[in-house]
Amino acid sequence: MTNVDFRPGVEAALGALRDLFPETPLQLNEHLSNRYGARVFLKREDLTPVRSYKIRGAFNFMRKRIEAGETAASFTCASAGNHAQGFAFACKHFGLKGRVFMPVTTPQQKIAKTRMFGGDAIEIELVGDIFDESYAAARRYAEETGAAMVPPFDHADIVEGQATVGLEVMQQLGHEHPEMLILPVGGGGLASGMTRIFEGPAGPDIRLVEPLGAPSLRTSLIKRRRVRLEQVDGFVDGAAVAEIGALPFEILSRFTPEHVLLCPEGRLCQTMIEMLNVEGIVLEPAGALAIDALRALGPEVRGKTVVLVVSGGNFDFERLPDVKERALRSEGLKKYFILRLAQRPGALRAFLDLLGPEDDVARFEYLKKSARDFGSILLGIETRHASNFDTLLQRFAEAGIRYQDITDNQIMSDLLI
Repeated sequence: MTNVDFRPGVEAALGALRDLFPETPLQLNEHLSNRYGARVFLKREDLTPVRSYKIRGAFNFMRKRIEAGETAASFTCASAGNHAQGFAFACKHFGLKGRVFMPVTTPQQKIAKTRMFGGDAIEIELVGDIFDESYAAARRYAEETGAAMVPPFDHADIVEGQATVGLEVMQQLGHEHPEMLILPVGGGGLASGMTRIFEGPAGPDIRLVEPLGAPSLRTSLIKRRRVRLEQVDGFVDGAAVAEIGALPFEILSRFTPEHVLLCPEGRLCQTMIEMLNVEGIVLEPAGALAIDALRALGPEVRGKTVVLVVSGGNFDFERLPDVKERALRSEGLKKYFILRLAQRPGALRAFLDLLGPEDDVARFEYLKKSARDFGSILLGIETRHASNFDTLLQRFAEAGIRYQDITDNQIMSDLLI
C-alpha cells in the first residue's frame, strides 16, 4: 500500500462520506494559541455523528464491499467503544445487518449508544470479560456465517477512510500549510492515513502521541519490529492498544522513537478538565492526547501553525470523579499518606493544627489499631498550591509524626484508595 497512489482512493472516500455527514470543523483555538504562542487549530472529530473519527473507516470499508457486490453477507465487528458506534451507524445507513461483539463488562451507556446508532440494523452480543475474548467470538462468527469482519484499524480500506480527516484539513486550510501536525495513536489507522496525506519534503513536522501506559508504537519503533505489550493501562481506552496494527506500523516505521510523545495519564486528566472548564469541550481521554502533547512540546510550537486532531468526545460522566482525582494528584495538589498518630486525648486536635489555611482533609480513616499507644491512619490532603506540601511535611517532621507518602505507590493506592 505504501508504494501505490494513495490520494485518489481517499478523495473517493471523502466524496462518499458527504452522504453521511458534513466536514468536521477546523477551529483556531484562541485559548491554546495564546497559551503556547502559536496558531493552534483543532480538527474536531468529536463532532461527527458518533463523536469520533471511527465512523470514517467503518463506512469506507463497507462502502467498498458494497460497490464490489459483496452484499449477501452481513458485517460484524468487535469493540467496546467508538468503533462499534461507527460500525452501527454505517450499518443503518446502508440498510445492512451487522452484529457487534462487546465484552460483558462494557458500560451500559456504550451499549445503549451503539444500539441507538444502529437501530434494527444491528444485534449486540456480550461475550467475555475482555476485548480479546469478544474479538475471538467475532472472528468465529465471521468464519461460520461468512459475515465480513470490519477491523478497527488494521486494513487498507480503514486507513484510507481515516485519511479523509487529513484531506479535509488540507481543504479547510486552503493555501496555508501547517508547520506541525500532532496525531493521537492507538491502533494506528488514523495516524498512518493522515501521515500519508501530508508526507513529502514540504510536509509538516509530524508528532505522534501515545498514552504512557500503552506505548505500542514507540516500543515497536525502538525494537524495529511490531511488539505486543505484556501490560497495558486501559485508562485511555480509545488508544490503549497492546499491539499496533501491521499495516499502520509499516507506514509509520519511517518515524523514529523520538517522534512519538508519551502522555502520562494523570497529566492527560489535567488537560481534559482544563478543556471542559475553559472551553466547554467534552473530551474522552484519547480525544485529549494531541492537545496534551502541547504541554510536552512547549517552546517547539511557538510561532508555528499547529494542527491537532481531537479524535473523540465519547466521555461517560460517571468517570469524572476519577478524572478529577487523577488530575489533582498529577498537579501535586492532592496527596495520600499513611501515618501513626498517638492515641491520647487532644492528639487529633493537635494534628489538625499542623494543617495550613489552604489544606483540606479529603480522607481520614483509621486502618487498624496497630499498637496500644498509636493508631495507623490513611490521610488524604487537598491543597491549592503544590508548594504547600513542603510546608506541611516540614511540620510533620518537627512534630515527630512518622508517615509514608503513598500517592504514587500504585499498589497501595489501588488497595486503600
